[in-house]
Amino acid sequence: MIFHALGLMSGTSLDGLDICHASFQKDDLDQWQFRILNASTFPYTEVWENRLRNATELSAEELYELNSEYGFYLGEKANEFIEEYSLKNIDLIASHGHTVFHQPQKRFTVQIGDGRAIKLLTKLPVVYDFRSQDVLMGGNGAPLVPIGDELLFSEYDACLNIGGFSNISFKENGNRIAFDICPVNIVLNHFAKKVGKDFDENGNLARTGKVDHALLSKLNSLPFYQEKPPKSLGMEWVAENILATFTEHAAIQVAEVLNRNAIQKIVFTGGGTYNTYFLERIKTKTETQIIVPEEEIINFKEALIFAFMGVLRVNNEINILSSATGSSQNHCSGIMI
Repeated sequence: MIFHALGLMSGTSLDGLDICHASFQKDDLDQWQFRILNASTFPYTEVWENRLRNATELSAEELYELNSEYGFYLGEKANEFIEEYSLKNIDLIASHGHTVFHQPQKRFTVQIGDGRAIKLLTKLPVVYDFRSQDVLMGGNGAPLVPIGDELLFSEYDACLNIGGFSNISFKENGNRIAFDICPVNIVLNHFAKKVGKDFDENGNLARTGKVDHALLSKLNSLPFYQEKPPKSLGMEWVAENILATFTEHAAIQVAEVLNRNAIQKIVFTGGGTYNTYFLERIKTKTETQIIVPEEEIINFKEALIFAFMGVLRVNNEINILSSATGSSQNHCSGIMI
């Protein structure tokens, strides 16, 4: 049986809403196969970017209002996508929502974008709120995409996503483990904006900067890097520094994980993959073979995997791995309406 699903993903870097239309089916060996059929990014208007960026400052009442409004926004964009590509026979929409708070140590995580609003506008089955159940079960609620890495990208020894934060997943002693390595674009974009740029294109600003080795040493000594996985990062963790130093710091942390775990071949995805200087710095510190895939995989892998997680949810199959998140057991998560 072939499933057609839309995956909706909004990341911490606030580049926009990614929508991925993909098909999924099991082959003769009972292995999942996928095809990305259509994909688009809907850039946020300045108004929406500011509303999402400042959501942590809202009162409870205002946050509930935004949760509803953003849900209708997601539904509107899903309908625009469906109309643009003249899509029919979509089986489900799987929506990650937009993370406002993520404090698993306190047993809560908040992704806004009410799935019921999406369903009201699209008239399609919706799966949303994938993280909360895992947090309630003692997990980090992140990273979630390792189930897709395990079932859709198993030809690679590891998968690294470079977005607002960098996160990795790989097999260790038969289990797929995953964890956040360090902040990347959430910090780099912040400082690029201070010199009038939306982001540091190709890492050119960092390339011309000088590394502050005293600051670099402090960054590399942060306690988070000594913690054992599973572990995850949120906006609450990030502190300020400068582009060149932070690029070097992030490269050191990524390479350290690759070397420590003897990763032979890895696929890089996420917007940070386009930062050629960042990749150059990583390559100087590791012998790991780094694969940069086609653009649709770089840009839409997370949206693809959330679509896949929605398919697994409607089939009552495991879509969250406890070895990745630290929850009490593997489980099937997501509110289905």
